[in-house]
This record gives sequence, C-alpha cells and structure tokens, in this order.
Amino acid sequence: PGGARLARLPLARVKALVKADPDVTLASQEAVFVLARATELFVETIAKDAYMYAQQGKRKTLQRKDLDNAIEAIDEFAFLE
Repeated sequence: PGGARLARLPLARVKALVKADPDVTLASQEAVFVLARATELFVETIAKDAYMYAQQGKRKTLQRKDLDNAIEAIDEFAFLE
C-alpha cells in the first residue's frame, strides 16, 4: 500500500553478493528477491529471539551474548554454531 517496497534490502546489493559466488552463473530477479526476503525474515527472527534474552537481562540493547544465547537455545539456529 502506498508504494511500500516488498523487500527492504537493496536488491542490487543482494545480486552483487550472489554474483560474487563463483558457483553461480546466472541469477534471476525473482531468485534475488526471494533471497533478499528470506534474509530479512531470518534477521528479524533471530533479532526477536535475541531480544527476549536482552529483556531477561533487563536490557533494551542487544548484545553479542544475547545472539549467542538465541543460537544455543533454538534448534533452527544450530547451523550458526
């Protein structure tokens, strides 16, 4: 609504990162958009989970230890260890 962008990450930057991979020869605009959107959702999810740990510590600012706690506690983030 009102010209709101569907992806908040700059698609040109995402495309440049995709093309930096030597294994990628071609990336469609749709693929770049999906990667950008998936990245946004991932960052949003991990930030929300880490913020819960910051709140438990009675803080409003995320710290590295909050991200580490979220990664350790949530199985979906195990690949980040």
